Amino acid sequence: MIRAWNELRRFLARPWIRLTGRVTAVIAVGLVGGWIGLLAGGHTRTDVGPAEVNLALRPSTSGGTVIDIPPLGTLRLNSHAGPVRIEAQVTRLRPDRARTLIDDPAAVTRLSDTIGGDVRHAFIVMAVKAAAAALACAALAGFLIFRSWRRTVGTAAGALSGLVTVGLIGGLTFNPESIAEPRFTGILASAPQVVGDAKTIVSRIGAYREQLARLVGNMSRLYDVTSTLPTYEPDPTTIRVLHVSDIHLNPVAWTVIRQVVDQFHIQVIVDTGDLTDHGTKAEDKFANSIGKLKVPYVFIKGNHDSPENEKAVRRQKNAVVLDDRIASVAGLRIFGTPDPRFTPDKTTRDDDVNGPQMLAYGRTAVQKLRALGQNPDLVLAHDPNEGTAFDGTAPLILSGHTHRRWTRLLPGGTRLFVQGSTGGAGMRGLEHEQPTPIEMSVLYFNQASHRLQGWDDIQLGGLGLTSAQIERTLESKPDRPISPPPAQTPTGTPLTPSPSPTPSRPSQAGGPR
Repeated sequence: MIRAWNELRRFLARPWIRLTGRVTAVIAVGLVGGWIGLLAGGHTRTDVGPAEVNLALRPSTSGGTVIDIPPLGTLRLNSHAGPVRIEAQVTRLRPDRARTLIDDPAAVTRLSDTIGGDVRHAFIVMAVKAAAAALACAALAGFLIFRSWRRTVGTAAGALSGLVTVGLIGGLTFNPESIAEPRFTGILASAPQVVGDAKTIVSRIGAYREQLARLVGNMSRLYDVTSTLPTYEPDPTTIRVLHVSDIHLNPVAWTVIRQVVDQFHIQVIVDTGDLTDHGTKAEDKFANSIGKLKVPYVFIKGNHDSPENEKAVRRQKNAVVLDDRIASVAGLRIFGTPDPRFTPDKTTRDDDVNGPQMLAYGRTAVQKLRALGQNPDLVLAHDPNEGTAFDGTAPLILSGHTHRRWTRLLPGGTRLFVQGSTGGAGMRGLEHEQPTPIEMSVLYFNQASHRLQGWDDIQLGGLGLTSAQIERTLESKPDRPISPPPAQTPTGTPLTPSPSPTPSRPSQAGGPR
């Protein structure tokens, strides 16, 4: 043991080992001191349009930008990667400047000419302050620890190399289009105004300054305490569809649906099944709430809905029940096929073992669609395993059943969009440690091409209905070609959901939230 210890001491005493240790120590002290200085000095306060904003740098594992607009909520942008996140908090709104934006529509246009410069100037000031503080802190730490001017310079150099690395990572991964796909968390009623209109953003995705100006203008309107929240003004060339599914007899869903219909100016609601829970006659009355909605309600039967429940929906004046047929609603040609099963006593979690069987049912429905001699704009199928059979027959397939929202592009170019439970899975949604969230999506279609342009995913978490998450995703290639893939034989493996993509990631293998 003593001999081994002596050998280790002689090894560590070698000049190159001692030099390596000293250099490593100097670099480590420089990086730690620089990081502390970066966070301590990386902040500034500036005016951006009518708002007073605090900018700050914070440690992060994924980067990005967080814009806090109290008390309305928070916008999260996937602006860059790296170990530093940019946080912007609106601390005060100047009433005189905000009133100008509200009273004069042209003021927003003028604001777009200056807001980019305001943000750029504030960011440069914050970056310079952060760099200076990082170098000063690293040098001070080096002097206090090593008591050597040479090593003090070395620690500052180590901090400088760290700053350059962070800057390169942020610059190379900077995504100016992230402003087009924000994720909003806050009061549901304010979400449409904060996020903006999907069609407008699609057509102006490259106009970064203009989107910043719109964001500040909308924020000003929301902060105007002398008037109510402004009406959401959608683009007239956009068809807005609300996709709901698996309400499972939860009356709270109707309240949320009515609010979203009003706030987003929905033109048609599409329900992909499981309106009821056990399919009993007593549940027929639940469908009466459909008649109180002010827009068409397109419905297909789910595996929890009985034929009597389907008839109850059909009796509603605004309901359109699809049973292997095409209907033209709000300018869209919609084909729907009912779920052939009636399994009210089974939980949705475990009945996907029939995946290949449902795929076979779907192929039978495809033959019925082809017999009609028409090409639909979207197809409704309750079970996504059945929906995959329609790949190549329409640009979009809407499904539900899994109580989990996800989407993906199929081989034929068709997007399969699976909705979560708009009723929080009913009573079974309380079986888990966390209640199943209430989920729905607003889909935006181009009025001329009838193609999906993008969508807003809405989620109400837990049992509270006063807050929501809204995440926007844009369709990367809305006019992509659609063609049936080569015929395949069911393999016996059911379709499994893939997670939703982030805004700049429309997925080829797994795709809203």
